[in-house]
Amino acid sequence: MTLSQYTATILNHRWAIIGIAVSCMLAMAAGSGGIGVTNDYRSLFDDDNPQFIAFEDFENTFGTSQTMLVAIAPRNGSVFSRDALGAIQELTEAAWETPYSIRVDSLTNHSRIEGRDNELIVEPLIDDAGTLDNAKLLRIRETALDIPEISGRLVSHDGKVGGLAISFALPDNRDAAVAEITDHVNVALGEARARHPGIAFHVTGYVPLNRTFAEATLNDLQTLAPFALLVIVIVAVFLLRSVPATVATVSVIGLVVGTTLGFAGWAGIVLSPASSGVPIIVMTIAVAHSIHIVTTALASMSKGMNRNAAITESIQINAWPVFLTSLTTAIGFLSLNASDSPQFRILGNLVAFGVLCAFVYATTFLPALLSLLPMRVHSGRRKHHAFFDRFGIFVVNYRRGLLCCSAIVSVAMVSGIPRIELTDNWTRYFSERYQFRQDTDFVIDNLTGMETLEFSLISEREGGITEPAYLRKVADFADWFRAQPEVSHVHAFSDIMKHLNRSMHGDNSEFYRIPDNPELSAQYLILYELSLPFGSDLNNRLDVTKSATRMTVTMRNLASEDQRELADRALAWIGEHAPGLTGGATGASIVFAHLSNRNIESMVSGTIIAVAIISMILVVAFRSMRLGIVSLLPNLLPVALALGLWGYLVGQVGLVGSVVAAIAFGIVVDDTVHFLSNYVRARREGLSAPEAVCATFSTTGQALWTTTAVLCLGFLVFAMSGFELSRSLGLLVAMTLTFALLADFLLLPPLLMAIDSRKT
Repeated sequence: MTLSQYTATILNHRWAIIGIAVSCMLAMAAGSGGIGVTNDYRSLFDDDNPQFIAFEDFENTFGTSQTMLVAIAPRNGSVFSRDALGAIQELTEAAWETPYSIRVDSLTNHSRIEGRDNELIVEPLIDDAGTLDNAKLLRIRETALDIPEISGRLVSHDGKVGGLAISFALPDNRDAAVAEITDHVNVALGEARARHPGIAFHVTGYVPLNRTFAEATLNDLQTLAPFALLVIVIVAVFLLRSVPATVATVSVIGLVVGTTLGFAGWAGIVLSPASSGVPIIVMTIAVAHSIHIVTTALASMSKGMNRNAAITESIQINAWPVFLTSLTTAIGFLSLNASDSPQFRILGNLVAFGVLCAFVYATTFLPALLSLLPMRVHSGRRKHHAFFDRFGIFVVNYRRGLLCCSAIVSVAMVSGIPRIELTDNWTRYFSERYQFRQDTDFVIDNLTGMETLEFSLISEREGGITEPAYLRKVADFADWFRAQPEVSHVHAFSDIMKHLNRSMHGDNSEFYRIPDNPELSAQYLILYELSLPFGSDLNNRLDVTKSATRMTVTMRNLASEDQRELADRALAWIGEHAPGLTGGATGASIVFAHLSNRNIESMVSGTIIAVAIISMILVVAFRSMRLGIVSLLPNLLPVALALGLWGYLVGQVGLVGSVVAAIAFGIVVDDTVHFLSNYVRARREGLSAPEAVCATFSTTGQALWTTTAVLCLGFLVFAMSGFELSRSLGLLVAMTLTFALLADFLLLPPLLMAIDSRKT
């Protein structure tokens, strides 16, 4: 069946085609209610990620890292006041009632150690905050700021901000548990704010981080997707200058998005902020397919064709290019299956499915609907074609100069790539519109850092953690970290043993050191553990067999590259001074820090394979090795130009930098395919290379400009996202698409004329 016969069949059975298309969409869309939204940051990691596995093993030994930190900040004065300490004491008692809480640490319930008559006395640092006089408040301040375990962690070094840390054991349904916890804490803090109007409360930690993940996902789905649709409609009306054509285009969008989201629901897919942009990307690409067909049909009508003849002509011209662009775009997104992050794989697979749906609807439903709508040609459309006729002549006349200018500009722009620093920081994943980001910034600036390195420090035998040799290694390692400028706090078991030794010697500061006698150290530890109140034990610092202890290093606000570098330096110190003490750093922060690098390594192969497959497709499609190879330059160069400009303007790119090349390459191929398809068609009709370039601009210039404008604006909607990965992705892809249009208009035609000088 020829394309003319195919189109005639569509037009003759247009009502049936429309009915089938709508029915299929509704059947698929019925499953959209099955789409899940996760608030677990762990959804970004694979189960076989080695850093993630090490982190889970660490948690199995020392307990969960699902925590919440509440900063208590009096607006005037010190945290060592009756009102502030009373607020901390109230919140500490209330925190035990928080669902799934297993441990609460604060200034008011921290255990003070004292030795009396060869006995170890362990009692709360603060008993009844409301009865404290000024002298006692001063003593408590001096004592608290002198305790390494809490100074810089549960109270700021200047004594102005206090901290309350809550640890949780989450059930299998983490999403529901996180919502329950945060709702409970928000109510408690609301009551605390009413009782203590002079105190500010700020909440951060991994549990509120998870809740913010869910909020960001829902915000993008509920706000950005409708806004993107509105932008597309406005732009389509402005560029197409036809309300019926816009209606047809938007109808295709509805079918494609409904089918894609329905498929996601039937498949039981769970979205996170990293994959929540699927509807926007799918609708943007669906518009591009539709606009090529609609624009060509309107152009044919402006030349005097009737509506059905113009639709037939448009399908004949665009069916093959639209198929090729759908195939290449799908391959580009499918290459995300090489990603080390499951959420990027979900993004790639859903968009690839949506792109193929867009091709089917654009070549069946769209022509059937166009034949029913009362389309009219605006008088301004002929002016657009006249512009591209003149632009084609300009490119032909100045082709050598355009090649030289393109080369110079490209070299200058690509030189910005080495300026890019691939780095991530989970505390910056959300914009300041989110309360979580505001609270986290306050805690980092005024109390303690949020990124931590966790170490399991191993002794040589069961019960070996009280051996003086082991404790000295731990103390030396802790002292080395405290000397590093990137570190704000170190919580090490050796500090507890030093404190016990001093207390058992009448608080003589000369005995603030590691005990020399291992039996005496073991006795101190037993006495201390027996004296600790409920919920304040050392289970989160020691393993069950007392063969390993936990050391937590809190870093200042470091980027991922700096975190990895600090961890590597620590391992080098261990290798030189205490071989075998630890297997390496772990913790949520370092897992995030390694994700970008791991994703780049995995995506390199995926992107190379995608480029190779797409190149082979173009060579076969155009039946020319030369054209296939030449097409690579305007497809690959825009990605390099966008990254180079990003290097000059921003200088940093996170996790999204590892996938933007694959995503952008799959999309930018579209314009090149349409340009080359029309160029080859003109050459086969006997036109010379310059004549074919002019004919191509006249035929497809308006469509390329229109689709690029819609694609860019669609991806720029991501710039409004409060999630850093989505925001960076949208900006980078929009920049790449802009450079791709310039390359297809100013670089590709001169290249074609340079290599294709044959008469026919």
